[in-house]
Amino acid sequence: MKKDQEIFQERLNHHHDELRWLYTELYHNDDMFAELCDQMYQYFTARRRALKNRDLEREKNPDWFRQKDMLGMMLYIDNFAGNIKGVSAKLPYLKECNVNCLHLMPFLDTPKGRSDGGYAVADFRKVRPDLGTMEDLSALADKCHKNGMNLCMDFVMNHTSEDHEWAKKARQGDGEYMSRYFFYNNREIPDEYEKTVPQVFPTTAPGNFTWLPDIGHYVMTTFYPYQWDLNYGNPRVFNEMMYNFLFLANQGMDVIRIDAVPYIWKELGTPCRNLKQVHTIVRMMRMIAEIVCPSVVLLGEVVMEPEKVVPYFGTVEKPECHMLYNVTTMATTWNSIATRDIRLLKKQMDIVNSLPKQYTFLNYLRCHDDIGWGLDFATLKDWGMDEPAHKRYLNDFFTGKHPGSDSRGELYNDDPVTQDARFCGTTASMCGIEAALFEKNDEKLERGIREDLMLHAYMLTQSGIPMLYSSDEVGRLNDYSYKDDPDKAADSRYIHRGAFQWDLAKKRKSKTSVEGQIFQTLSRMEQIRRQESVFDKDCDVYTYDVHDDSILCILRQKGNERFIGIFNFSDSEKTAWMQEEGTFRDLITGQTLELKDVVLPAYGFMWCKRV
Repeated sequence: MKKDQEIFQERLNHHHDELRWLYTELYHNDDMFAELCDQMYQYFTARRRALKNRDLEREKNPDWFRQKDMLGMMLYIDNFAGNIKGVSAKLPYLKECNVNCLHLMPFLDTPKGRSDGGYAVADFRKVRPDLGTMEDLSALADKCHKNGMNLCMDFVMNHTSEDHEWAKKARQGDGEYMSRYFFYNNREIPDEYEKTVPQVFPTTAPGNFTWLPDIGHYVMTTFYPYQWDLNYGNPRVFNEMMYNFLFLANQGMDVIRIDAVPYIWKELGTPCRNLKQVHTIVRMMRMIAEIVCPSVVLLGEVVMEPEKVVPYFGTVEKPECHMLYNVTTMATTWNSIATRDIRLLKKQMDIVNSLPKQYTFLNYLRCHDDIGWGLDFATLKDWGMDEPAHKRYLNDFFTGKHPGSDSRGELYNDDPVTQDARFCGTTASMCGIEAALFEKNDEKLERGIREDLMLHAYMLTQSGIPMLYSSDEVGRLNDYSYKDDPDKAADSRYIHRGAFQWDLAKKRKSKTSVEGQIFQTLSRMEQIRRQESVFDKDCDVYTYDVHDDSILCILRQKGNERFIGIFNFSDSEKTAWMQEEGTFRDLITGQTLELKDVVLPAYGFMWCKRV
């Protein structure tokens, strides 16, 4: 016990002055800061011995999450295995998928029909009853740890559900709880906010305020009317949400994803995005975690262009998030597929590769959400692509309306006024596998599988941590059954959120099935990535010009070791014009070859290492 007290005190002493300065600058409240420090000690004391030991181990190896063997998978508990105990029983399958970081999509208690996919949290300390209990969650975390796996969850700190205890008391007119949100008894201030704050869902949830006739007040609701924005100008909100954060960390989480980070702080006369106070809050969160639970890392969801994303890493001396989503690169990847042009992707990868190596991005092709076309339209305009027309082209391409497109999917939040929209669909359906199977076209099917694998190979080649979306490993197609569920029918994102089809997974060992071809090749690439030192976190990574705007070439170098990945983003045969010295080995086939003017089929790719 005495040793524990010394460990806590040492960690607190290390951060105390900066934490106190930031807290006092934001809140000017010494009593609330003292309460925060006392509660941090209480949560540290309550932390299980196994987790405290994990903290000590990871303090010695703070880059544990940046190792080349890291591979994540995101999944919905109910879709994947029914409940938390079901997920626990399926860990052998996940290990077979080479996954060692399991991201459980939102599972805390939410109101049915008003859940926003689990992001409208009614109780931060209760698991949704149909999924299990907090005890089940802790048991899953322990089992994951024993199997060399990490557990990730979402922490939705920007807002609560209107069914949350605080919201219910606020709705009853309790001023203490009303002050935890943004309430106004007339339109004057909400109208002022609307002048500068963009709309998130202009079609399905227009505006940023909701009128509550039962109490005669407006409440700020940036996302949906049933999600009330929290007021982080109130220190009670910050403290209580940090206690929720630490409670969840103490269940055994290794990675906590902070949802909608840029939106946390609201201020009149601003866009209420990316304000400096957000960085103060995230920095304090980072220090609180390093004091109480240093094995926990923060993953920030910042859906912004690169120059607005990077500040959320903080600085090397004063870090904020450990990891951020590589959102812009993901969207630009699909833009490259639709245009058969990798110039914008190459430009963005060059920017990412020039950043400090400590800045860790999480790379993905698909996630639970839609794909928003947050592209670098200034650069595209210089290349003759007008933003509205180009967005329409992309949406037509991925919904299969454009001549020659085999992609299949649906639009999300299609705005008839701005003609803007986002896109939804599984990776396999976006790559044409669904269309090929429907048409019974073997040539298209082969090409679609190759495109799917090429994109996964490219993702695995990038710097950072790759994250799979559950069922992509077996080429899952769109699930249109959501349209039959009244709670889901209005939200096209459910097209790629369907129940896991275990019958498909049974085909993963067949070399002739779509599922087997994707699963086995993907597994081979994941194993190569774990084994080869050219995928180490501190390798030098560059793009390589092969004089064809359809082909992306990535060079990874460590000492004298030289790896080259070549990816054809075109639907026709292309040549990578290059004259590399020496002999190379194709890491996937094992063949030796020379890299001189390499011809690739449509969506072909190669992983080669100099012998």
